[in-house]
Amino acid sequence: MTTSHTPRMGSLPQPLQVAQPQTAPSRSVHVSVVVINLDGAHHLPRLLGALREQTYGHFELILVDNGSQDGSPELVETYCREHGLACTVMRNLCNRGFAPACNQALQVARGRWIALLNNDAWPEPDWLEHLLRTGESGADVGMVAAKLLFAHAPQRINSAGIAIDRACIAWDWRGGELDRRDETEPVEVFGACGGAALYSRHMLEEIGGFDEDFFAYLEDVDLAWRARLAGWRCLLEPRARVYHVHSATLGQASPLKHYLLGRNKIWLVVKNYPMPWLLRYLPLILAYDLLSALMSAVRLRHTAPIRGRIDGLRRLPHFLRKRRRIQGRWQNVANWYVWTQPVASPQAVLQRYNHLR
Repeated sequence: MTTSHTPRMGSLPQPLQVAQPQTAPSRSVHVSVVVINLDGAHHLPRLLGALREQTYGHFELILVDNGSQDGSPELVETYCREHGLACTVMRNLCNRGFAPACNQALQVARGRWIALLNNDAWPEPDWLEHLLRTGESGADVGMVAAKLLFAHAPQRINSAGIAIDRACIAWDWRGGELDRRDETEPVEVFGACGGAALYSRHMLEEIGGFDEDFFAYLEDVDLAWRARLAGWRCLLEPRARVYHVHSATLGQASPLKHYLLGRNKIWLVVKNYPMPWLLRYLPLILAYDLLSALMSAVRLRHTAPIRGRIDGLRRLPHFLRKRRRIQGRWQNVANWYVWTQPVASPQAVLQRYNHLR
């Protein structure tokens, strides 16, 4: 789901961080807007300008920079100082990944709600206001999905939340559809795309935040799945619109992206899929995933999708221990199962991604 935070090289660097807070806000905050950045200086002015225009102003900005070399942290600090935008800039010496950086931000965030926003996205002025109103519409609402629109084709939907089927294939719900401005009522979806989402701080603390082992990709699906098992719901707020430059950093064919997707898919299933449904659907899960890995390797002409799955299997004991903790603590399977989709034909699965080609 997240496309801007993978390492520059094929190996994952060891985490090393330096946090440098900017001036603390002088007003009370209800929402902490978190942006994870890697060399996004060319996108950030547009994002910062859009945040200044928000109709709901009781928020702080937290930018976690993952070792940028383009002056991004200095740009944000200068902009926020000149325009009176409350912000904290945290600098990592290397790319720690999206999931660890999100958890870093949570440690210093003061808001009751945590809003994630990609560095290559910018929201409409009432984005935060609509998200917050929907988030506070029910005590069990832990996630609110925004509607992401393609920056190059703003009439088309990039993502309206996360969808997932019982073969454990996740995709952007309604991706490629034409946007409709007359949609005003929130609807329930499986989860929120981490590129533009609102999360309850209480929910994040209860389920343990993002899984840092994922580094990037599918970390928002994993979080949504755990939240569902814990009894939390997710609503799509169709009026909270965000424009997104999809895969701005690496592109759709990046070997590293497909490595991480393949690896994290293994961990997603092992951690979260409850019994006895796992046994029932495991043959389909394996068949579809093997087909996906082979097709990706042939189409992309590299072995990254296969290597990712092999590395995922190598750490199986670690994730089986995580599974025991998750499955032993959260038992609201009905809240998960009802929002998964039936298994579709291979052709129908491929059609879900036509808008990204």
